[in-house]
Amino acid sequence: MKRIIAPILLLAAIAAGWYAWKTQTTESRKDSPAFHGNIDIREVRLGFRVSGRVQAVLKEEGDAVAAGEVVARLDDEPFRNALGQAEAQVGQFSARLEELRNGNRPEEIEQARKILAAAEATLENSRLVFERQRRLVGEGAVARQDFDTASSAYRTSRARRDEAKARLDLLEAGTRAEQITQAEAGLETARAALAQARTTLADTVLTAPEAGVVLTRAVEPGSMVQAGSTALTVSLLNPVRVRAYAPEPLLGLVQPGREALVYTDSRPEPYHGRIGDVSPRAEFTPKSVETEELRTSLVYRFRVVIRDDDGLLRQGMPVTVRMKD
Repeated sequence: MKRIIAPILLLAAIAAGWYAWKTQTTESRKDSPAFHGNIDIREVRLGFRVSGRVQAVLKEEGDAVAAGEVVARLDDEPFRNALGQAEAQVGQFSARLEELRNGNRPEEIEQARKILAAAEATLENSRLVFERQRRLVGEGAVARQDFDTASSAYRTSRARRDEAKARLDLLEAGTRAEQITQAEAGLETARAALAQARTTLADTVLTAPEAGVVLTRAVEPGSMVQAGSTALTVSLLNPVRVRAYAPEPLLGLVQPGREALVYTDSRPEPYHGRIGDVSPRAEFTPKSVETEELRTSLVYRFRVVIRDDDGLLRQGMPVTVRMKD
Protein backbone atom coordinates (compact mmCIF):
# COMPACT_ATOMS: atom_id res chain seq x y z
CA MET A 1 0.00 0.00 0.00
CA LYS A 2 2.84 2.36 0.87
CA ARG A 3 4.39 1.69 -2.54
CA ILE A 4 1.22 2.94 -4.19
CA ILE A 5 0.76 6.01 -1.99
CA ALA A 6 4.34 7.34 -2.50
CA PRO A 7 4.07 7.77 -6.30
CA ILE A 8 0.64 9.36 -5.90
CA LEU A 9 1.99 11.90 -3.44
CA LEU A 10 4.92 12.63 -5.75
CA LEU A 11 2.62 13.24 -8.70
CA ALA A 12 0.42 15.46 -6.57
CA ALA A 13 3.43 17.52 -5.52
CA ILE A 14 4.54 17.91 -9.12
CA ALA A 15 1.05 18.93 -10.20
CA ALA A 16 0.84 21.45 -7.41
CA GLY A 17 4.20 22.92 -8.33
CA TRP A 18 3.23 23.15 -11.97
CA TYR A 19 -0.06 24.84 -11.09
CA ALA A 20 1.73 27.35 -8.87
CA TRP A 21 4.27 28.08 -11.59
CA LYS A 22 1.54 28.41 -14.18
CA THR A 23 -0.45 30.71 -11.97
CA GLN A 24 2.57 32.86 -11.25
CA THR A 25 3.48 33.01 -14.91
CA THR A 26 -0.07 33.95 -15.83
CA GLU A 27 -0.16 36.66 -13.22
CA SER A 28 3.20 38.01 -14.37
CA ARG A 29 1.93 38.10 -17.92
CA LYS A 30 -1.05 40.13 -16.82
CA ASP A 31 1.25 42.75 -15.40
CA SER A 32 2.38 43.98 -18.82
CA PRO A 33 0.30 44.67 -21.94
CA ALA A 34 0.20 42.01 -24.62
CA PHE A 35 0.92 42.70 -28.27
CA HIS A 36 -0.18 40.16 -30.84
CA GLY A 37 1.53 39.24 -34.08
CA ASN A 38 3.02 36.49 -36.21
CA ILE A 39 6.40 34.96 -36.92
CA ASP A 40 7.88 36.58 -40.01
CA ILE A 41 10.70 34.53 -41.57
CA ARG A 42 12.29 35.81 -44.73
CA GLU A 43 12.10 33.72 -47.86
CA VAL A 44 14.15 33.95 -51.03
CA ARG A 45 13.16 32.67 -54.46
CA LEU A 46 16.28 31.36 -56.17
CA GLY A 47 16.47 31.46 -59.95
CA PHE A 48 19.08 31.41 -62.71
CA ARG A 49 20.03 34.69 -64.39
CA VAL A 50 20.28 32.87 -67.73
CA SER A 51 17.97 30.57 -69.65
CA GLY A 52 18.84 26.97 -70.31
CA ARG A 53 18.25 23.30 -69.61
CA VAL A 54 18.41 22.14 -65.99
CA GLN A 55 21.20 19.62 -65.54
CA ALA A 56 20.86 18.88 -61.82
CA VAL A 57 18.83 19.89 -58.77
CA LEU A 58 20.80 18.96 -55.68
CA LYS A 59 18.28 19.69 -52.94
CA GLU A 60 14.89 18.31 -51.96
CA GLU A 61 12.13 20.09 -50.09
CA GLY A 62 12.99 20.22 -46.41
CA ASP A 63 16.75 19.96 -46.97
CA ALA A 64 19.02 22.38 -45.13
CA VAL A 65 21.35 24.53 -47.21
CA ALA A 66 24.45 26.46 -46.17
CA ALA A 67 25.44 29.91 -47.37
CA GLY A 68 27.11 29.61 -50.77
CA GLU A 69 26.14 25.95 -51.22
CA VAL A 70 25.32 24.84 -54.78
CA VAL A 71 21.65 23.86 -55.09
CA ALA A 72 21.17 23.48 -58.87
CA ARG A 73 23.03 23.60 -62.19
CA LEU A 74 22.24 24.26 -65.84
CA ASP A 75 23.78 22.47 -68.79
CA ASP A 76 26.82 24.71 -69.36
CA GLU A 77 28.09 23.37 -72.71
CA PRO A 78 26.64 26.24 -74.83
CA PHE A 79 28.07 28.77 -72.39
CA ARG A 80 31.51 27.12 -72.44
CA ASN A 81 31.51 27.31 -76.22
CA ALA A 82 30.64 31.01 -76.06
CA LEU A 83 33.47 31.51 -73.57
CA GLY A 84 35.96 29.82 -75.91
CA GLN A 85 34.84 32.02 -78.79
CA ALA A 86 35.24 35.15 -76.66
CA GLU A 87 38.75 34.08 -75.60
CA ALA A 88 39.71 33.54 -79.25
CA GLN A 89 38.48 37.01 -80.20
CA VAL A 90 40.53 38.57 -77.42
CA GLY A 91 43.61 36.77 -78.73
CA GLN A 92 42.91 37.93 -82.27
CA PHE A 93 42.47 41.58 -81.33
CA SER A 94 45.48 41.46 -79.02
CA ALA A 95 47.72 40.11 -81.79
CA ARG A 96 46.47 42.75 -84.23
CA LEU A 97 47.17 45.55 -81.75
CA GLU A 98 50.66 44.19 -81.07
CA GLU A 99 51.33 44.10 -84.79
CA LEU A 100 50.28 47.72 -85.22
CA ARG A 101 52.35 48.89 -82.25
CA ASN A 102 55.47 47.12 -83.50
CA GLY A 103 55.15 48.73 -86.92
CA ASN A 104 56.48 47.29 -90.20
CA ARG A 105 59.28 44.76 -90.29
CA PRO A 106 62.74 45.91 -91.43
CA GLU A 107 62.67 43.29 -94.19
CA GLU A 108 59.54 44.87 -95.67
CA ILE A 109 61.12 48.32 -95.65
CA GLU A 110 64.31 47.00 -97.28
CA GLN A 111 62.27 45.26 -99.96
CA ALA A 112 60.38 48.49 -100.69
CA ARG A 113 63.69 50.34 -101.06
CA LYS A 114 64.91 47.83 -103.60
CA ILE A 115 61.68 48.10 -105.54
CA LEU A 116 62.05 51.89 -105.54
CA ALA A 117 65.65 51.62 -106.77
CA ALA A 118 64.60 49.34 -109.60
CA ALA A 119 61.77 51.71 -110.53
CA GLU A 120 64.16 54.68 -110.57
CA ALA A 121 66.60 52.78 -112.81
CA THR A 122 63.79 51.90 -115.20
CA LEU A 123 62.64 55.53 -115.17
CA GLU A 124 66.13 56.78 -115.97
CA ASN A 125 66.45 54.41 -118.91
CA SER A 126 63.01 55.40 -120.19
CA ARG A 127 63.97 59.06 -119.90
CA LEU A 128 67.11 58.56 -121.98
CA VAL A 129 65.18 56.73 -124.68
CA PHE A 130 62.50 59.42 -124.66
CA GLU A 131 65.08 62.24 -125.04
CA ARG A 132 66.81 60.43 -127.89
CA GLN A 133 63.54 59.78 -129.71
CA ARG A 134 62.49 63.40 -129.29
CA ARG A 135 65.68 64.65 -130.98
CA LEU A 136 65.43 62.11 -133.80
CA VAL A 137 61.78 62.77 -134.49
CA GLY A 138 62.59 66.46 -134.85
CA GLU A 139 65.22 65.59 -137.46
CA GLY A 140 62.84 63.21 -139.23
CA ALA A 141 65.15 60.28 -138.54
CA VAL A 142 62.50 58.12 -136.74
CA ALA A 143 58.81 57.58 -137.17
CA ARG A 144 56.32 59.46 -135.06
CA GLN A 145 55.02 56.14 -133.75
CA ASP A 146 58.37 55.26 -132.19
CA PHE A 147 58.47 58.59 -130.42
CA ASP A 148 54.95 58.10 -129.01
CA THR A 149 55.93 54.65 -127.74
CA ALA A 150 59.00 56.03 -125.97
CA SER A 151 56.95 58.86 -124.46
CA SER A 152 54.35 56.42 -123.11
CA ALA A 153 57.03 54.16 -121.64
CA TYR A 154 58.63 57.15 -119.94
CA ARG A 155 55.34 58.24 -118.30
CA THR A 156 54.61 54.70 -117.19
CA SER A 157 58.05 54.34 -115.59
CA ARG A 158 57.64 57.63 -113.78
CA ALA A 159 54.26 56.55 -112.39
CA ARG A 160 55.73 53.27 -111.14
CA ARG A 161 58.59 55.13 -109.53
CA ASP A 162 56.16 57.41 -107.71
CA GLU A 163 54.13 54.42 -106.55
CA ALA A 164 57.22 52.65 -105.21
CA LYS A 165 58.33 55.81 -103.40
CA ALA A 166 54.90 56.27 -101.80
CA ARG A 167 54.95 52.66 -100.66
CA LEU A 168 58.37 53.13 -99.03
CA ASP A 169 57.29 56.36 -97.34
CA LEU A 170 54.23 54.61 -95.91
CA LEU A 171 56.28 51.75 -94.49
CA GLU A 172 58.86 54.09 -92.99
CA ALA A 173 56.13 56.28 -91.41
CA GLY A 174 54.77 53.29 -89.51
CA THR A 175 51.25 52.73 -88.16
CA ARG A 176 48.87 55.66 -87.85
CA ALA A 177 47.72 56.63 -84.37
CA GLU A 178 44.10 56.29 -85.46
CA GLN A 179 44.66 52.64 -86.38
CA ILE A 180 46.17 51.89 -82.98
CA THR A 181 43.26 53.65 -81.23
CA GLN A 182 40.78 51.65 -83.26
CA ALA A 183 42.58 48.40 -82.48
CA GLU A 184 42.67 49.24 -78.76
CA ALA A 185 38.93 49.90 -78.77
CA GLY A 186 38.34 46.59 -80.51
CA LEU A 187 40.44 44.78 -77.90
CA GLU A 188 38.53 46.39 -75.01
CA THR A 189 35.24 45.35 -76.61
CA ALA A 190 36.50 41.79 -76.93
CA ARG A 191 37.64 41.78 -73.30
CA ALA A 192 34.24 43.02 -72.16
CA ALA A 193 32.58 40.24 -74.14
CA LEU A 194 34.95 37.74 -72.50
CA ALA A 195 34.07 39.01 -69.02
CA GLN A 196 30.38 38.73 -69.85
CA ALA A 197 30.87 35.18 -71.14
CA ARG A 198 32.60 34.22 -67.89
CA THR A 199 29.79 35.77 -65.85
CA THR A 200 27.18 33.97 -67.91
CA LEU A 201 28.98 30.66 -67.42
CA ALA A 202 29.12 31.26 -63.67
CA ASP A 203 25.39 31.98 -63.68
CA THR A 204 24.70 28.38 -64.70
CA VAL A 205 25.48 27.42 -61.09
CA LEU A 206 22.78 28.36 -58.56
CA THR A 207 23.90 28.88 -54.95
CA ALA A 208 22.10 29.74 -51.73
CA PRO A 209 22.82 33.31 -50.55
CA GLU A 210 22.35 32.41 -46.87
CA ALA A 211 21.72 29.38 -44.69
CA GLY A 212 18.16 28.13 -44.77
CA VAL A 213 15.74 25.33 -45.54
CA VAL A 214 14.31 24.47 -48.96
CA LEU A 215 10.56 25.09 -48.99
CA THR A 216 9.68 24.35 -52.61
CA ARG A 217 11.45 22.70 -55.52
CA ALA A 218 9.91 24.10 -58.71
CA VAL A 219 12.11 22.53 -61.43
CA GLU A 220 13.48 19.10 -62.27
CA PRO A 221 16.51 17.97 -64.33
CA GLY A 222 15.88 18.18 -68.06
CA SER A 223 13.34 20.99 -67.89
CA MET A 224 13.91 24.26 -69.71
CA VAL A 225 13.86 27.40 -67.58
CA GLN A 226 13.74 31.07 -68.42
CA ALA A 227 16.01 33.64 -66.84
CA GLY A 228 14.60 34.83 -63.53
CA SER A 229 12.06 32.04 -63.07
CA THR A 230 11.95 30.46 -59.60
CA ALA A 231 13.84 27.19 -59.27
CA LEU A 232 13.76 26.77 -55.48
CA THR A 233 12.31 28.71 -52.57
CA VAL A 234 14.45 28.84 -49.44
CA SER A 235 13.37 29.93 -45.98
CA LEU A 236 16.28 31.74 -44.33
CA LEU A 237 17.28 30.71 -40.82
CA ASN A 238 18.38 34.10 -39.59
CA PRO A 239 17.10 36.45 -38.54
CA VAL A 240 13.80 35.14 -37.17
CA ARG A 241 11.52 38.09 -36.58
CA VAL A 242 8.08 38.79 -35.18
CA ARG A 243 5.72 41.17 -36.94
CA ALA A 244 3.48 42.53 -34.19
CA TYR A 245 1.11 45.48 -33.76
CA ALA A 246 0.70 48.07 -31.02
CA PRO A 247 -2.35 50.33 -30.53
CA GLU A 248 -1.67 54.04 -30.29
CA PRO A 249 -2.20 54.32 -26.49
CA LEU A 250 0.52 51.70 -25.91
CA LEU A 251 2.92 52.97 -28.55
CA GLY A 252 5.15 54.53 -25.89
CA LEU A 253 6.03 51.06 -24.60
CA VAL A 254 7.31 49.94 -27.97
CA GLN A 255 10.73 51.50 -28.41
CA PRO A 256 13.53 50.30 -30.72
CA GLY A 257 16.16 48.40 -28.76
CA ARG A 258 13.87 47.42 -25.88
CA GLU A 259 13.98 43.81 -24.72
CA ALA A 260 10.84 41.73 -25.32
CA LEU A 261 9.47 38.30 -24.51
CA VAL A 262 7.75 36.32 -27.23
CA TYR A 263 5.24 33.62 -26.22
CA THR A 264 3.89 30.87 -28.45
CA ASP A 265 1.36 28.10 -27.92
CA SER A 266 4.00 25.42 -28.55
CA ARG A 267 6.04 25.90 -25.37
CA PRO A 268 5.60 27.58 -21.97
CA GLU A 269 8.97 29.35 -21.92
CA PRO A 270 9.17 32.62 -23.85
CA TYR A 271 11.66 33.48 -26.54
CA HIS A 272 13.89 36.47 -26.00
CA GLY A 273 14.24 39.26 -28.50
CA ARG A 274 14.81 42.92 -29.07
CA ILE A 275 12.55 45.43 -30.80
CA GLY A 276 13.93 46.52 -34.12
CA ASP A 277 11.98 49.04 -36.15
CA VAL A 278 8.64 50.67 -35.45
CA SER A 279 6.53 51.77 -38.38
CA PRO A 280 5.90 55.53 -38.54
CA ARG A 281 2.55 54.95 -40.23
CA ALA A 282 -0.65 53.63 -38.69
CA GLU A 283 -2.59 50.78 -40.29
CA PHE A 284 -5.47 48.45 -39.58
CA THR A 285 -4.55 45.23 -37.84
CA PRO A 286 -4.40 42.28 -40.30
CA LYS A 287 -7.00 39.59 -39.78
CA SER A 288 -4.20 37.09 -39.29
CA VAL A 289 -3.78 38.56 -35.80
CA GLU A 290 -6.48 36.60 -33.99
CA THR A 291 -7.64 39.02 -31.32
CA GLU A 292 -11.17 40.37 -31.22
CA GLU A 293 -10.17 43.66 -29.64
CA LEU A 294 -7.43 44.56 -32.07
CA ARG A 295 -8.96 43.30 -35.26
CA THR A 296 -10.64 46.58 -36.12
CA SER A 297 -8.23 48.91 -34.32
CA LEU A 298 -5.75 51.30 -35.86
CA VAL A 299 -2.29 50.13 -34.85
CA TYR A 300 1.42 50.57 -35.55
CA ARG A 301 3.51 47.68 -36.80
CA PHE A 302 6.79 46.83 -35.10
CA ARG A 303 9.30 44.02 -35.39
CA VAL A 304 11.04 41.93 -32.77
CA VAL A 305 14.25 40.10 -33.65
CA ILE A 306 14.44 36.81 -31.73
CA ARG A 307 17.87 35.88 -30.39
CA ASP A 308 17.31 32.37 -29.06
CA ASP A 309 15.45 30.66 -31.89
CA ASP A 310 15.39 26.89 -31.37
CA GLY A 311 14.27 25.95 -34.87
CA LEU A 312 10.64 25.38 -33.85
CA LEU A 313 9.30 28.74 -35.01
CA ARG A 314 7.46 28.63 -38.33
CA GLN A 315 6.30 31.22 -40.82
CA GLY A 316 2.97 32.80 -39.79
CA MET A 317 2.87 31.25 -36.31
CA PRO A 318 0.75 33.46 -33.98
CA VAL A 319 2.63 34.87 -31.00
CA THR A 320 2.13 37.19 -28.06
CA VAL A 321 4.74 39.84 -27.28
CA ARG A 322 5.28 41.42 -23.87
CA MET A 323 7.85 43.99 -22.93
CA LYS A 324 10.56 42.76 -20.59
CA ASP A 325 10.92 44.73 -17.35
